[in-house]
Parts: sequence; structure tokens; C-alpha cells
Amino acid sequence: MSDVETKTQGDTPTAGVDGHAAGANGAATGDGVTPIGVDGAPADALAAAVAERDSFLEQLQRERADFANYRRRVEQERAAARQLANRDLLLQVLPVMDDFNRAIAAAPTDEGQQSWVSGTRMVGKKLEGVLERAGVTRVEALGQPFDPALHEAVATDPGSSGTVVVEVYQDGYRLGPNLLRPAMVKTGDAPVA
Repeated sequence: MSDVETKTQGDTPTAGVDGHAAGANGAATGDGVTPIGVDGAPADALAAAVAERDSFLEQLQRERADFANYRRRVEQERAAARQLANRDLLLQVLPVMDDFNRAIAAAPTDEGQQSWVSGTRMVGKKLEGVLERAGVTRVEALGQPFDPALHEAVATDPGSSGTVVVEVYQDGYRLGPNLLRPAMVKTGDAPVA
């Protein structure tokens, strides 16, 4: 022990440098003396360091959250751009599919077994498979109730209510849950069974 500071055993307070009684944390509390923290550092400096640490931790957590949001937003934008590019390409392919369907429907029945007709059918099926793998599905229209969100009515039977699709001029397609192209239809009354 130094001659400036004395210490006693037990719970008796210690004397500080200038003779004042020590505070609860073991440091003199007189004028000009800083209270001592747990590890011997001044208590105010310790509190400031803890506050600074908490501030840095909060900033880090915010930056991590901002970065996670940024990554998610970029992925969503990329997915939307891919879907838009696919949509544009598929809209250009659909008329080709329509032409294949018309060619198959117009094939003479007596020549139905000829190689060019069967080849055309195979190419049409292959094209349908490509569209299905891309997420394109046909909108069922014939005999269905008319839905302006899915069907484009270009004709209506005279004197009918126009509530049911009675003829399909051009198939409609969906890309996933979204409508790619509405079906071009003729509306009329439901057939009497």
C-alpha cells in the first residue's frame, strides 16, 4: 500500500488520494477524482464505450437489414425482367402456334395419314410442349361462361344474351397466373340439353 492510500479489512471504506472516503465503486469521490468502473476504467468512459458499442451494433443491424432488402428487391426486379422478356417472346410465338393449329385443322381428311400432315402435327405438339414448359397454359373458353377478363367477344349470336362462349376464333393463353392473351370468342346462349 502506498502512503497516500490506505485500505482496511472488511466493509470499511478506503481512503482516497486526498483523504476523502471512497465511494461505492472503490474510488474517491472528492473533487477532481473520477469514479472507477468494474475493470478499473473511469465509469463515464465505460458508459460512453457501451453507448458507442450499442450505437455501432444498431447501425450494423440496420445495414444488414437494408442489404437484405436490397438483395430481395434486386431478385424481384430480375425475376420481373425475365418474366417480361419471356412474355414478349411468347407473345411472338403464339401466332406461330395459331398457324400450326389452323394448318392441322385444315388438313384434308383423306390425306390425314400422309407424312407431311403427321409431321406438322408432331411439330405442333413439340411447340405446345415448349410453351407448357415455359409456364404457358391455354385458357379454356368453349362452353364456359363469358368472362371479359379472359375472353374478347368479337361476335354474338343474334337475339342471345351473350352469356356463354359458343365458338372460339383464337385461343387465349396464360403465363403462370397472369393472362398472356385473351381468347377471341363468339358469345351466345347456353345450349339446351
